[in-house]
Amino acid sequence: MTVPKLALTENTESALAKTRADVVVIGTLQGEDGPVLAAGAAVADAAFDGKLAGVLATLGASGKAEEVVKLPTLGKLSAGVVLAVGLGKAGKDGSVTAEQVRRAAGAAGRALAGTEKAVVTLSAIDLQASVEGTALGAYAFTEYRSEPGDAPVAKVDFTSPEDGAARDHKATLKAATAIAEAVIIARDLINTPPNDLFPASFADRAKKLAEANGLEFEVLDEKALKRKGFGGILGVGGGSARQPRLLRLAYKPAKAGAKKVALVGKGITFDSGGISIKPAAGMDHMTSDMSGAAGVLASVVLAAKLKYPLEVVAHIPLAENLPSGTSYRPGDVLSMYGGKTVEVLNTDAEGRLVLADAIVRAGEENPDYLIETSTLTGAQVVALGNRTAGVMGSDEFRDRVAAAAQATGEGGWAMPLPEELRAELDSRLADLANITGQRWGGMLAAGVFLREFVPEGLAWAHVDIAGPSFNTGGPWGYTPKGGTGVPVRTIAAVLADIAANG
Repeated sequence: MTVPKLALTENTESALAKTRADVVVIGTLQGEDGPVLAAGAAVADAAFDGKLAGVLATLGASGKAEEVVKLPTLGKLSAGVVLAVGLGKAGKDGSVTAEQVRRAAGAAGRALAGTEKAVVTLSAIDLQASVEGTALGAYAFTEYRSEPGDAPVAKVDFTSPEDGAARDHKATLKAATAIAEAVIIARDLINTPPNDLFPASFADRAKKLAEANGLEFEVLDEKALKRKGFGGILGVGGGSARQPRLLRLAYKPAKAGAKKVALVGKGITFDSGGISIKPAAGMDHMTSDMSGAAGVLASVVLAAKLKYPLEVVAHIPLAENLPSGTSYRPGDVLSMYGGKTVEVLNTDAEGRLVLADAIVRAGEENPDYLIETSTLTGAQVVALGNRTAGVMGSDEFRDRVAAAAQATGEGGWAMPLPEELRAELDSRLADLANITGQRWGGMLAAGVFLREFVPEGLAWAHVDIAGPSFNTGGPWGYTPKGGTGVPVRTIAAVLADIAANG
């Protein structure tokens, strides 16, 4: 799916009268005595003689977060419907956060399904959040449905903030649209079923995106992986007839000497657990075990579209973890890329094995920063729930990435890497084992394992998105059921921060 056609318009009575639209979207705040109209709603309110809030209250509106109330305009506006969406409570100073706007716009985007054109006034509060929220809320993955239902809204005009900075508004619209498109690239990949998305087909899709966006592209097949010694990727992918791959995609800016950022994303296109097989219940969700790879692919494409003054290089290990006569086994010892050996105690702890190979490969190019992400552990969900990613790594950069995750609304929390856990990974046969002998601190132990493969002194962060990458419940805000596209917006924010501040 692509985003709706997005444009800017003025928020004036004459502009709204000239703009032919089906729906005008306004924001409401949750006041003590009922809904309060948010910034941007004045023109619509004037059409109702200043009584729009009272009419909405009569219809049961309160302004609570993500509440949607529709009201026919009866000819008072050129649009036939006013859609009022709740922002929730304002801060003590009357302010509204970007995430409140983003979620409200997302709820509106979903409610606009079947609409040809809408005008959104939430942009008077925050243009970027309004664009991102509307585009992502309108998302629907219907490729495999014989009857897809109502199409997402086709066109959306956003009213320009009244600060006169028209050039800045156009740049904001362009950036927000590109970010939403990148998230949608990731969502579409995650939602594609594993019979159609496997290592080779993922590589084909990545190649097309690379060619369309001027990226360097390289793929190593199983023969090249064996020749070069990528024992982790080969071990995990050896049980499937659909053999593993390792992708490298690179964006290089026109100006030489830019900072280099390496991205690594786990691409297990389906995870049965291998010989250490998972329970049947919920195994269908393991189609999302390549969410890290999808996010990293989308992020390097975004870097090219927005022309970040950075060199961004993505390394994406792809494998399908299945049980068969050629599967790796508990008790095997794998020789990893770079020479370290790992004793396999559980074949369902496979993500760290493919990541380790890719991390070492990424380190060979001497990046200034490394961001890697994956659906690493179920322990992340136990510790932080389904909406908050765990961020581990070198302290300063870890905190920087976690702060970006929180600022974008994707959510992230800095987690430690306790030194005592390293001893739990000692192996009787190899340099280290792939799991500890006890259940506690599973996310942290996985992070400690990965740290063994990160070059000394490299600013590094791992984002564990086991919960946030795939929504098994109902949609909320701008988050649909299924693939979410987390952490594309976090990576985008970190890249922008590095571009601005080094």
